[in-house]
Amino acid sequence: MRMIGHHIYDRFLCPALDKACSQEPVMEQRARLVPQAEGVVLEPGIGTGLNLSLFDPGKVKTVIGIDPSETFLHVARERAQDAPVPVELTQGTAERLPLEDNSVDTVLLTYTGCTIPALASALAEFRRVLKPSGRLLLCEHGRAPELLVRGMQTVLNPFWKLFAGGCNLNRDIARELEKAGFSIEHMENFYLMPRPKFATWHYFGAARPA
Repeated sequence: MRMIGHHIYDRFLCPALDKACSQEPVMEQRARLVPQAEGVVLEPGIGTGLNLSLFDPGKVKTVIGIDPSETFLHVARERAQDAPVPVELTQGTAERLPLEDNSVDTVLLTYTGCTIPALASALAEFRRVLKPSGRLLLCEHGRAPELLVRGMQTVLNPFWKLFAGGCNLNRDIARELEKAGFSIEHMENFYLMPRPKFATWHYFGAARPA
């Protein structure tokens, strides 16, 4: 019964999240980031594959997409048929990647770090599979700098997680990267308006294994 319930939840959540994550301001950020990916690219939490059309075929050898939801992956497989680069899709979790050490050139995170249940474990996995010369590219939302906004995030987070597929409002993405042994190469922070501030403080940039 629990598996059936989870499947129904996925089917309800999939179109809602796909629509929310494909709005124009969000897609503009994806379009800024995804073409920077190079070589063998790992996209954990690939979801419905919204990034697949944005990869640069002159830079990317293949994209390995991992997601725990078979419902989301079904949509991603359809989008992969029109992708400009080879795509491999696998059901799995970011905390336990089916990849060898030092086998990936780029890890791509777009609106994924907020939903991974054990983010520290996932970041350790990203470090493990990244080559020493590899990069982690990210566009994430998270903990805001303003005290009032942070307070709203703390209050709203339990309810937000429940109805937004496990998404957390208040993760300090930059701090989590540094704790996991990444060195931040560059980072932009900004509110992506016109959405409400508690859900739109962004971390946009790149990091390397320290």
